Amino acid sequence: MRSLSLGLFGLALALAPCLASGAAHASQAWPDRPVTLMVPFPAGSAVDTLARSVAQSLSEDFGKQFIVDNRGGAGGNVGGAAVAKSAADGYTFLFGTPAPIALNKLMYKGLSYDSERDFTPVILVAKSPLAISAKLDFPAKTLGELIAYAKKNPGKVNVGHPGIGTLGHISSVLIQQFAGVEMTNVPYRGTAPLMADLLSGQVDVVMDFMPTYVPLADDNKIRALAVTTSQRAPQLPNVPTVQEAGFKGFEATAWYAIVAPTGTPPEIVDKMNKGVNAFLKSERGKSLLNLNALQGVGGSPDDLKTFIGSELTKWAPVIKAANITM
Repeated sequence: MRSLSLGLFGLALALAPCLASGAAHASQAWPDRPVTLMVPFPAGSAVDTLARSVAQSLSEDFGKQFIVDNRGGAGGNVGGAAVAKSAADGYTFLFGTPAPIALNKLMYKGLSYDSERDFTPVILVAKSPLAISAKLDFPAKTLGELIAYAKKNPGKVNVGHPGIGTLGHISSVLIQQFAGVEMTNVPYRGTAPLMADLLSGQVDVVMDFMPTYVPLADDNKIRALAVTTSQRAPQLPNVPTVQEAGFKGFEATAWYAIVAPTGTPPEIVDKMNKGVNAFLKSERGKSLLNLNALQGVGGSPDDLKTFIGSELTKWAPVIKAANITM
């Protein structure tokens, strides 16, 4: 028995270099087949548009197809869980937003994955403000007027957002708390159906990532009331910030990032990171970001890890105070 054990141990030692060599070769050959970018929201959303542009650039750079797979539902948790449970082989990534990549762990009980434990950071792609927008025939023409109207009509203003626990939802709750008003939050399964109902007048006000709403505001199809960053957005220069409306210190920034299942080879993460950074620095990338009211970020995987940590620290007390649980 002892000789058999020693024989197996020796065989393991002999195979170890081969296995390591095979893993290294796999990383060097990556990608040798299509790569999936999982978007945890429906097609047509701001994150979907950005993901498809990045996927096209990566497909051209690497010579293999990068495919966008939309898996909406549960505030991004359906897509997030799918990636968290995927093989860590470099062929599945999550192209997501604050909710599935960071904030959902603060709100959802019994979440089937832990974003800090189950994801490895790849790159922070871009940031943008949220926009608070209203249907054209809504009585309020400014955020201040919206608050005043809501105070006179408690619970009668419908506020749409792209899903329970999304940044739009959290920001809506926070503004209502600050202002001491009650509005009816209406969750949607992503931006596309929310935008459609705003245009048709089925919802009064929306709080959502800004890029989708800039052309609608420019074409006078909706009215942008405020943006949530501390500075005005260049794409909507005449739209004031929430702070200018009297909410001192208020800031909420939407962001888009790529993460991979924990255990994904560092060499693959590095290749992916460099590919996306190259897109962000290209003239095509800059043009697309500007067209969609996005600020390109980039940087290293460690930069994204630090940023996610700061977001969790920032929003955890807000979510707890608002008692947002699912």
